[in-house]
Amino acid sequence: MLVHEGHARSLRIDRRLAWSFASIAGALNAAGFCAFGSFSSNMTGNVSALADHLGLGELALAVQALALVATFMAGALCATLLISAGRHRRLRGIYAYSVLAEAVLLVGLGLLGAWLPPAAHGAILVLGLSFLLGLQNATVTQITDARVRTTHVTGMVTDLGIGLAHLLARRGGVHPGPDAGKMQLYGVTVAAFLAGGVIGVVSWRLLGNTLLFVAAGLLALMALPGISSARRLTAP
Repeated sequence: MLVHEGHARSLRIDRRLAWSFASIAGALNAAGFCAFGSFSSNMTGNVSALADHLGLGELALAVQALALVATFMAGALCATLLISAGRHRRLRGIYAYSVLAEAVLLVGLGLLGAWLPPAAHGAILVLGLSFLLGLQNATVTQITDARVRTTHVTGMVTDLGIGLAHLLARRGGVHPGPDAGKMQLYGVTVAAFLAGGVIGVVSWRLLGNTLLFVAAGLLALMALPGISSARRLTAP
């Protein structure tokens, strides 16, 4: 799931990647909202909020929205630099290492949250999650050649709408119809993000900061087989 690239990837592998990572992203995004009232991965909403706050002269809230956008972008930047370095060194499994890095940083964020005063906890948590979700989205985007984006629900819903329109046109005999495989992939991604969000809200209310450690464990469980597989493939 985190090793194969290009033509070696199948639709089945992409679907597995989509539902597993989109559900975790949805849960973490919801946890950030529960903690601070802001979505860590909703860049469309955050940019819109930035414009709104700037227009109203609410500079403190504008800085908050800008910080979320900047940290998400920083996460994507770091993931891309890491992956580029791994590719340059021909390191197989670099995507799995990127996911493992996300898991380790998530543990660090959870430990930091345990020591932060309540007044600062929510803001630091949502910014940290924004960075990590940017890192995850960039990793998944690059290994799938942008077929899967685990936090980009707006694009997926748009593609589903386009596909449904093509399906209706095909029934009228004026269009060849949508790609069923892509439609299924987009539907799985959106459904997994939604389900993860529900689970994230419930889990945050029950577990609080412990949810971060659970998510980190799940990410590590997905990353380690990829690292092990890559090592076997490169062994002499």
